[in-house]
Amino acid sequence: MHRSLKPIIAAAWVAASVGVSHADIPERGVAIGVLTDLSGVYADPTGKGSVEAARMAVEDFGGTIDGKPIRVLMADGQNKADVGASIARKWIDQDKVDAIVDVPNTAMALAVQEITRATNRVLLTTGAGSKVLTNKGCSPTSFHWVWDTYALANGVVRSSLGQGSAKWYFVTVDYGFGHALEAEAAGIVTAAGGKVSGSARHPLNSSDFSSFLLQAQASGADVIALANSSGDMINALKQAREFGITEAGQRVVALTTWITDIHSLGLDTAKGLMLTTGFYWNFDDQARAWSDRWTERMGDGRRPTEVHAGVYSAVLHYLRAAQAAKATEGDVVAAKMRELPIQDPFARNASIRPDGRMIHDMYLAQVKTPAESKGPWDYFKILRTIPAADAFQPLALSECPLVKK
Repeated sequence: MHRSLKPIIAAAWVAASVGVSHADIPERGVAIGVLTDLSGVYADPTGKGSVEAARMAVEDFGGTIDGKPIRVLMADGQNKADVGASIARKWIDQDKVDAIVDVPNTAMALAVQEITRATNRVLLTTGAGSKVLTNKGCSPTSFHWVWDTYALANGVVRSSLGQGSAKWYFVTVDYGFGHALEAEAAGIVTAAGGKVSGSARHPLNSSDFSSFLLQAQASGADVIALANSSGDMINALKQAREFGITEAGQRVVALTTWITDIHSLGLDTAKGLMLTTGFYWNFDDQARAWSDRWTERMGDGRRPTEVHAGVYSAVLHYLRAAQAAKATEGDVVAAKMRELPIQDPFARNASIRPDGRMIHDMYLAQVKTPAESKGPWDYFKILRTIPAADAFQPLALSECPLVKK
């Protein structure tokens, strides 16, 4: 955990204690808080779409639990650890929130994870990506659901290395997620005999990437890897195209790509881009049926990201576990979550490991050309399935204290 987070958490929870578990759903029912990004750089892949996905899960579950209400709260964490921690404290203390979902920022997720650990609540991380959440930072009541830095780097980097790209340079967002993503990708590059020639780090939500891209271009690297996401990735890729970097022979690889990014970029700009994803709305009939419902509810024609589908999956599984356990205490529900099978439109070949990592099949995809696309949002070609056991960091390498060596 970042040092600056410790005083925030310690001051607020020094007197916190975990209650004794008992098998009963309280009369107040269950409350789920969607802590997301409603206005910032991650608003498109998370945001209102995550809130709507959580509401869909509640409705599909039946709307009540043992005849008692299920409430969905939402808040904008502003991608700030202190803001997210403050919201989590208020939700748990005043609003009696039982589970928090989404949390699309690693620093914020780590802060909230410590709070849910101390108060025996469940955290369902679908938006943040650093694998530290299920390694040194793991918690018995926390789960990492959709993706992480290892899974993203594993798919895209290995594919690129297979095409003879030996020398890499990173353009990285300067906070925990970007650092972790760069480290994962660099480790795979060097293990395969490649070389990392350097990196340039930029602030979150940057608009001008000229100096970072010029450094990357001057490095002579075969591949310029963008270890960032959403608006930052979009701006960096657009400017790389404008500077003619790819035409000069260097490849640009985006390590984190959402379908909403491709929609913003357009197929002319994004065509040929390789990516790793855990969900594609047009993958099969089951994915299309769920996505059509989500799109109709959103009312703006867009299609869901893997995070939106993951929020639905995580909330639905949480509710099934709470009902089966007849409890809302975090440790009791978490134990039941690990026991029950995961079945929904998102989860394929899925299970929960002792470290809290929910593993599932991932997919290596490539962005279509305009000629290949058959209609709006038909953007991806699925090249191959990465089986769940291969997609994520092997459990044997986990640094989580919950894992028995």
